[in-house]
Amino acid sequence: MKLLFLGTAGYHPNEQRQTTCLMLPEAGIVLDAGTGLFRIRHHLQTSWLDIFLSHAHLDHTFGLTVLLDALYEMNVERVTVHGDAAKLHAIEQHLFATEIFPVPPPFVSRPLEQGLRLDCGARVTHFPLAHPGGSIGYRFDWQDRSLAFVTDTTSTGERSPYLPHIRGVDLLIHECNFRDGQEEWAEKTGHSSTTPVARAAAAAVVKRLVLIHFNPLDASDDPVGLAAARAIFPATELAYDGMAVEF
Repeated sequence: MKLLFLGTAGYHPNEQRQTTCLMLPEAGIVLDAGTGLFRIRHHLQTSWLDIFLSHAHLDHTFGLTVLLDALYEMNVERVTVHGDAAKLHAIEQHLFATEIFPVPPPFVSRPLEQGLRLDCGARVTHFPLAHPGGSIGYRFDWQDRSLAFVTDTTSTGERSPYLPHIRGVDLLIHECNFRDGQEEWAEKTGHSSTTPVARAAAAAVVKRLVLIHFNPLDASDDPVGLAAARAIFPATELAYDGMAVEF
């Protein structure tokens, strides 16, 4: 199955990266609705979309406002946005207040439930993450593969409370907003730095780690220090906008 990285920055876009949005076209799944969501139009393969939100911060939800254009004249019959009930309510009441957004976007909200089964055959589980305002991680299990999505949170390495939920997955997508040496900022803002994320992947015995949600002020090709992560967990990659991985 192919996973597309449509946006890989945190907080705000820069010249190289839109904010966080991932897509599994064959499964009709979108992970977070950052500014990169406009790119789904070129990759639609299903008559449905299931959009899973980690939380309601704007860099993860702004893309919902472009659904009207992204889906215009496309053969998509159902769009469901999954997330925490309180966060979904806040999005509907504020982001889509009629004074701000007068034409309702083409989706329905669905509060999360454990053990959700999707049209694509995946079983979805979710788990809490430590982040200001609260965040949610996701795990998707098919018969022959698995994926975990962890953003925004402050990883504490092998002590991270979410480890049991990601253990043994084929592919772990994990935020890494800061380099080593910026742990104070990571803790202050509810984000992760390089070494703890690599240690979490190693402790959870995942097969592959892809880092995402990079500090947009760092426009380099290596915003978090890939060598430091690979020294701990060799099967680590850095995501970039337009990247596609098979798992």
